[in-house]
Amino acid sequence: MHSFKKIAQWGVLVSASLTVSLAFAQADEARAKKIISGVCFVCHGAEGESSSEVFPRLAGQHAEYMAKQLENFKSGKRKSTAMADMVAKLTPDEMVALGKYFEKQTVPVEPAKDPALAAVGQYIYQHGNKFSGLAACASCHGPQAQGTAALPRLAGQYADYIETQLKQFGQRERTNDNAVMHAIVSKMTPLEMAAVAQYLSGQ
Repeated sequence: MHSFKKIAQWGVLVSASLTVSLAFAQADEARAKKIISGVCFVCHGAEGESSSEVFPRLAGQHAEYMAKQLENFKSGKRKSTAMADMVAKLTPDEMVALGKYFEKQTVPVEPAKDPALAAVGQYIYQHGNKFSGLAACASCHGPQAQGTAALPRLAGQYADYIETQLKQFGQRERTNDNAVMHAIVSKMTPLEMAAVAQYLSGQ
């Protein structure tokens, strides 16, 4: 009887904990939607679908990675005059809430605009270039370009945006992420950057 009472009490505590967690999650999502409708949607869309290839798609992106980028924009570790202004008033909790919201959204899937170039990009992404010593992108970002909590999801991202980021890594204009990207991109030709970007856009 005593054990049954303890189990019942434990069940009540678990239920209460889940209720509180759900309430916080709903509050976080409501806060995220409010921020998005006030600022983010203009460039990135209400669900992270993006309004232009200049701006990255955020739908399906890893929450932890996104929160880190927002913090880096705010601190200046990642340079962007536009984004610095947008994130200036965001709290760490709000950055996490935004990341979690966008992570749950569906990633748009569209075929690559240049299939021939994408085919070259697929080879480079999966195998690298043994003649230049370029490592395979898949060795870090995964064979399906899904990334991890610390690395971005690249599948389905706009080709123009990916290519721009690769160029910025190569020119040391983007320095907030690890030095591995600088070493990798230093061995990539403009054609290889464009090809990999084209391949990833269709995944």
